[in-house]
Amino acid sequence: MVELKTDTSIEAMYAAGQVVARALTAVRDAADVGVSLLELDALAHDVLRGAGATSPFLGYRPSFAATPFPAVLCTSVNDAIVHGVPTGYRLRDGDLVSADFGASLNGWVGDSAISFTVGTPRPADVRLIETAERALAAGIEAAVVGNRIGDIAHAIGTVCRTAGYGIPDGFGGHGIGRHMHEDPGVPNEGRPGRGYPLRHGMVIAIEPMLIAGGQDGYHEAPDGWTLCTNDGSRAAHAEHTVAITDSGPRILTERL
Repeated sequence: MVELKTDTSIEAMYAAGQVVARALTAVRDAADVGVSLLELDALAHDVLRGAGATSPFLGYRPSFAATPFPAVLCTSVNDAIVHGVPTGYRLRDGDLVSADFGASLNGWVGDSAISFTVGTPRPADVRLIETAERALAAGIEAAVVGNRIGDIAHAIGTVCRTAGYGIPDGFGGHGIGRHMHEDPGVPNEGRPGRGYPLRHGMVIAIEPMLIAGGQDGYHEAPDGWTLCTNDGSRAAHAEHTVAITDSGPRILTERL
């Protein structure tokens, strides 16, 4: 069931979203050659504690997971697409990192993701990340009252496919509110004019995921969480929590 949020609830979600934004900015700024993924997770945890917020990621165990997620931050490096578990791996020059983070504040959740490079960027990685951000922007632009979920999916998929990138099948965005994952699902590819109608008060997480090699295949790493590209090519992930309002889409996790 899709829950419509009140304007007051959307303001509360904005507060949670700004905790997410601050944490991702801190993680991106701290990510450098030699810094470990566990150190980035600890930094994100510090932001949570400082804001009086908690993590919807830590201990999360959906039906597909063999074990609860062990961290507050997802760190997916190079050929990892999403759900990367932070480890002692130390970042190297040229690494591509996708960081996904959530915060729960006063009962409301925010969720966002960014991709960035460490040290000297590869031109192909820059193009991949820029395309992920363009796909996200296209999805947000389509998130208006009167459209449908399929319009968002079509906008994202068109940007990704036109650029020649793959889209991991079965993964996409979602409704969000009191819980991190709510109805409706928000696919990264679809037909315009189809799916659930968009109404004032809906809040969704829009999150394109791109595979550089152009194929859609992926596999689960031995940790039971990290999803990696089958062809070994790199991946990027971009996400915002967005409220659909009568005055247009409002990004609740915007990084100021």
